[in-house]
Formats: sequence, structure tokens, C-alpha cells
Amino acid sequence: MNSFDFDVNSDKAHEECGVFGIYRVNDELDCVSIAQDALYGLQHRGQESAGIAVNKDGEFICVKDLGKVSAVFSDKNLSKLPNGKIVLGHVRYTPFANLDRASSQPLVIRYIKGSLAISHNGSITNYTQIRNELESGGAIFQSNSNAELIAYVIATQRINSSSIEEAVIKSAEKIEGAYSLILSSPNKLIALRDPHGFRPLCLGKLLDSYVVTSESCALDSIGAKFLRDIKPGEMLVIDDKGLHSQIIKTAEKTSFCMFEYVYIARPDSVINGVSVHLARKKAGEILYKEHPVEADIVCGVPDSGLDAAQGFSKASGIPYAIGFVKNKYIGRQISGRHQDKKERLLKTKLNALKANVEGKRVVIIDDSIIRGNTSKHIVKLLRDAGAVQVHMRISSPPFRHPCYFGTDIKSQDELIANRMTADEICRYIGADSLGYLSLDGLSKIADNAEIGFCDGCFSGNYCAPIPQEEFVDKYSQKLINIE
Repeated sequence: MNSFDFDVNSDKAHEECGVFGIYRVNDELDCVSIAQDALYGLQHRGQESAGIAVNKDGEFICVKDLGKVSAVFSDKNLSKLPNGKIVLGHVRYTPFANLDRASSQPLVIRYIKGSLAISHNGSITNYTQIRNELESGGAIFQSNSNAELIAYVIATQRINSSSIEEAVIKSAEKIEGAYSLILSSPNKLIALRDPHGFRPLCLGKLLDSYVVTSESCALDSIGAKFLRDIKPGEMLVIDDKGLHSQIIKTAEKTSFCMFEYVYIARPDSVINGVSVHLARKKAGEILYKEHPVEADIVCGVPDSGLDAAQGFSKASGIPYAIGFVKNKYIGRQISGRHQDKKERLLKTKLNALKANVEGKRVVIIDDSIIRGNTSKHIVKLLRDAGAVQVHMRISSPPFRHPCYFGTDIKSQDELIANRMTADEICRYIGADSLGYLSLDGLSKIADNAEIGFCDGCFSGNYCAPIPQEEFVDKYSQKLINIE
């Protein structure tokens, strides 16, 4: 990205991908089309690459490329895929600096025991250690993806194992960090969630066929019935004998990523027994109690700020109104050669609704502030549209710490909350006031969940081991030190 480029989502934390898998029992199901529809339902989790891999009688055929689902799966590409017994799908997020085809998934490998296809979501914290061990033994890597590392570990363990399940269990003892993954052997579909449960993974059923995917919204999009969340540390094996479940590894504390509820997941998903929409509304209600303000209207920043804005409105009695119109036909990155060109392009992406905000005291709700640029732009848009006051409220605590478990916050230097106080940030973005949800408030937005939480990016308290000396920054391809 050159000095004149601006990524309109650069002030957001991003999760790395979404996964999907189906084991076909019903002959009438067109699993390739079903996978495509499911990936549309997961598109919010990754927009940089997409792929579908089909297991047809033990032979694997894969179509994947850079781009969104609609761009990758043309009629010509889909015609290359047969209607196999097992189908995997994947959508991937990665920063533009590391946008490479080699890391696109599903990943298909062939080894001495046959073939494997794998779709993965998360981040392996002992990546460097395992990769060095494998390379010392002669392994040659084509990418820096976690999926390739996991596939190599499973293939290595499979040589001295009696079954693919045993190889997966042995592999789970070696890898650390976050992994919600789906893999296909020639005859089986296997799903595995790490013992902490950092990332979502759920089970559904379409007629008599089993489906595994990242979020329940993908099940809704294909007409499948949601059965349950896959438990932390659970391995599911689906074959011609049905569904088999086993808890293969446990942790002292489960630790689902709180930012899934705040921003990453789709609002129509239900994760760990909690509606994402209701969790965000509750965050808005608590936010008003912690940071009350007098105003004329409450607005949300599209899209993840809208639910919290409704909650803030409900708790405060301040009317909820649409404050912005979002142009959804523009990609993530927009470029211009001069500052005025950049600002004009940004207004094309997101524009204030003057009829609603002119002459008003406006409360604007967003999910987070990472670097501050987007918040500054949003406040300016409202003022330019005639808002007489702009009060910014954030439905999460300040980001102060890196994430090691699948969200692309890798360096504390990126985070404005580490350089400025809340008052200084308020002045920087040009707001009349600024209030963040507290850590205590965050802990209450999904307090009836069936799992514990990780709030390490906010609190600095991680529920699982993190790299202590160095780790591979897979986005810059450099080794950086961790304090």
C-alpha cells in the first residue's frame, strides 16, 4: 500500500477466516452449490480469498483464488467440481501486504498415506518452533499459513498412527493456540476445536447430512438445522457409520474471543448459546449506564455499531436514527493521488445522512478504535453534515495489547490507546466526548454463555500461553520480539 492509499477498514481488527464442511448422505444434495452459498454466509469473516475442495471417491479437486466468493466461483470454475461425498470451503482475511495465492484454502496435500484437505481458522502460537522442527527434517513449505503447518504435523503423525483420528489427536498435543479446523481424509470428515475454544465452530444437519461451519448464520443460509456448538477440545468424526464425538484435550479455562461478539461475528449468529445481536444491544445498554450523555439522536457506524446503538437508545430514551449511508459496492481499499481525492473517495464509501444529523446533538456508536483515523473521519463527516455536537461511544474497552489467537492486532505500536489517554484520543478525533465500555461491562454482554472468555487484547491477561521470545509476524514476514 503506497503513501496515498487508504484502507477504510484500517481502524478495525480483522479475524482471519471462516470454514465450512459437509458430509453428504443425501444423494439429491448439490454440495458444491451448498458450499458456495455457505461461503456467502461467511463472507464477512474473510474477503481476500475463497476456495472449495471436493473429495470425490478419495480424489481431491480444489478451486480457490484471491477475491470474494462471487469473483472466485464463476460458472466455469464451479463446473470443474464434481458432487463429491465430502466438500470443504474457506474464506480468508489477510492484510494486503501478505496477499498471496499459496496461503489460500482449503489446502490439499498428498503424502505417503493418501491425501488430506484442510480448512483452518485461528493462529498457532508455537508456529515458529514447529516449523523449524519440520524444516530440519526436510519439510519444504510453500506458504506461511497455519493450515500448511497443521497439515504437515498431521501427515507426520499419521505415519506411525493406526488411523487418521489417532494422528489428529497426536497433532493436537503438539500444536498450541487457536484452531477451529475441518479436514477431510479420503473417507472421513473431521472437525476439531482447540481446548480453549478461541474461535467459533458449530454443527448442523441438512436432511441427513452433517454440516460443520464457523457460524450458525451459514447454516441458516443453506437451510440447515443448527444442532450445537462444537465444544472446546472436541473432535468430531463423520463417516459412513455416522457421527462420533470425543473430547481429546482440555484446558484449565475456556476462552472464547470476546471480539467475536463485539465485531467479528454476524449479528444473526448464535454462538455459545448467545445471540450476537442481543450481546451487542446489551453492550450499548451498559455503555449508556457507564457514559450517559444528553443528545438528540443515537446513530451507529455501519455495520457492527448498529446493534449497540439500538441498545444505547433503549437504555437512554434518546431516539435511534440512521446517521450514515454505506456504499457496499466499493471494496475495502480505495486509492487517490492527493489528500482531497482520498477524502472524496472516503465520502463515497460512507456518507453522513444530513437530513437526520443537521442541527442535532449526535451520539455515534462504534465497536472499537484501533488507530484512530477512521473515528476522526467519522466525526468530521458528522460535523460537515451539520451536527452541532458529536459524542463518540465505543462498545468495547480500549485496545492496548496484541492478539496472538487469530485477530490481526500484532503490535502495540499500532494501537492509539497505548499512546494517548481517552481525553487525548477524544481531542484527536475531534469529538465533544468519548466513552469506552469498561472491562467489567464487557464481561456482562454475554454472561449467560456456555464458555469462558478471552479479553487479552483489552486487559493484557491471556488465558493461554503466548510466545515469550519471538514469533513470526506472518503479515510482514519478519521475526519481531515480544516483551
